[in-house]
Amino acid sequence: MRALTVEIHGTAKAELTAARHLGRRGGALEHRFVRISGLREAADIVGSRELSRKDVPPTYIPMKNAIYYSLAAAYAEEKGARRIIGGHNADDLPLFDDTSEEFFESLQRTLTAASSRLRKSGLEIQRPLKELGKPEVVALAKELGVPLGLTWSCHLGGARHCWRCDGCRWRDEAFAAAGVEDPLRPKKA
Repeated sequence: MRALTVEIHGTAKAELTAARHLGRRGGALEHRFVRISGLREAADIVGSRELSRKDVPPTYIPMKNAIYYSLAAAYAEEKGARRIIGGHNADDLPLFDDTSEEFFESLQRTLTAASSRLRKSGLEIQRPLKELGKPEVVALAKELGVPLGLTWSCHLGGARHCWRCDGCRWRDEAFAAAGVEDPLRPKKA
């Protein structure tokens, strides 16, 4: 197994550290980090009236999954991999069009059409969590022994979770709904 982490403008350093730790813990043969400093979330795109609409979450990144999966396909082609595995869950679909079944079916065809080597290997994009909501993902992670204390959800750049941003709020809700104690959440006195 190999891992790919994409760093964009504003990625929290703690998120990159968490990715490194999880890659090591997961036994990744190689963990590649790709930096695209010009790629930004909607909240960071200054002067874009189109991306400041209320129907676009502040964490929306234009064409994110087309870009990320193209990078993953290039990595897969280089290494001769037959699978790209993404961690999208069912809660992503209402927010992000590029997590739909239609998008991934089209992307699969596009990526394999672009490379005879990927066609030959039978490249397949897999999303094992696509039917699960965030609480079910947390429960499954707990069951599988995933080191949840190494994960990162905060959208801000601090050394600790802020517990106020969308990422922290969604994390809190998911852990609570799953009935799992969050190892990162400060204990209440």
